[in-house]
Amino acid sequence: MTLFGLREAARLALSALNGGQEVVLGVVVAPTGSPLLGRRIALDGERLHGDLGDPRLTAAAERALREAPTAPGCMTLAGDGVELYVERVLPPPDLVIVGAGHIAQPLSRLGKLLDFRVTVVDDRPDFARRERFPEADRVVVADFDDPFAGIPITPRTHIVLVTRGHRYDYDCARSLARMGADPAYLGMIGSRRRIRAAFEQLAREGFSAEWLARIHAPLGLDIGAETPAEIAVAIAAELVLASRGGTGEPLRERTNVVRYVKALRDGMASSPAASGVAP
Repeated sequence: MTLFGLREAARLALSALNGGQEVVLGVVVAPTGSPLLGRRIALDGERLHGDLGDPRLTAAAERALREAPTAPGCMTLAGDGVELYVERVLPPPDLVIVGAGHIAQPLSRLGKLLDFRVTVVDDRPDFARRERFPEADRVVVADFDDPFAGIPITPRTHIVLVTRGHRYDYDCARSLARMGADPAYLGMIGSRRRIRAAFEQLAREGFSAEWLARIHAPLGLDIGAETPAEIAVAIAAELVLASRGGTGEPLRERTNVVRYVKALRDGMASSPAASGVAP
């Protein structure tokens, strides 16, 4: 029997939070008085850490870890009354900003505030400098013909294309399409005319309409943004919308407080008590 303790569990969790691989942790919490109470087990990729002292129970626990939902909670190992508290520890989502210009600087800061692991990429060494992006986790100088070399693209990666020229945004989008990348979010800056031209060219090169439909272009929410900081806020808002869900509608419109107060006042004004007539 392999003992797997709190220290080892904490080490795996910390590794995941620092950008490593997702880990699923489990600890036996019931039944009370069981010799298994407090026994820990974990799944790190395909590697299982620890066991429950019985091959059948260990196999059931491994299945529970693999099937665990995103939210933490207890899972009962069928037929044994053993309850396993299971929790997934996910690495932080990645934000890859391609282009190190004026929009990238405030967007990098906002990305860190939103708990992204931020990477900034540009082909100009004078722009892709740590001094310009002190909060970024990585600042990479790379040619736009192959901007994602050495940058893993996973389903938790959010990519923003804000290079200095529309041609470079297009080259980067095409590079992602050729990679068969499946990021959580892909946004590209540009006017409607230029975006339309880029999509037409990508379609002519054989990239599917389904893949093109996943691109947020022009990127960001419509908040009337004009300055680089305002544009970064519009992009960050869309990143949150893509990650958390929502409508993007003003909350005032959803709650209808003003209409509620007006209806309340109208109702009070028409009531017998308001007119001085006894009920």
